[in-house]
Amino acid sequence: MAAVGTIRDNQGSANSAETESLARYAVDEHNKKENTLLEFVKVLDDKVQVVSGTMHYLKIEVTDGGKKKVYEAKVWVKPWEHFKQVQEFKLVSDS
Repeated sequence: MAAVGTIRDNQGSANSAETESLARYAVDEHNKKENTLLEFVKVLDDKVQVVSGTMHYLKIEVTDGGKKKVYEAKVWVKPWEHFKQVQEFKLVSDS
């Protein structure tokens, strides 16, 4: 078990339904906030940090007008409070 606060790989979770749901949520929230039309493709990487809840560090492939792009998102989740919030969503690679 990892220590609280340590960022670690979320082994085997990049293709899990929960991780995909968080990634889609991050893309949807970004689209609403920035009035964009990014389309979710897949999760490339997922790291997790235990905080007050969990912070997910996601690397997400999207399409923007037919062009592939890669974004990094930080999504904070506290399931016992039904809380989910995108902390950061930034472009890291433009194909």
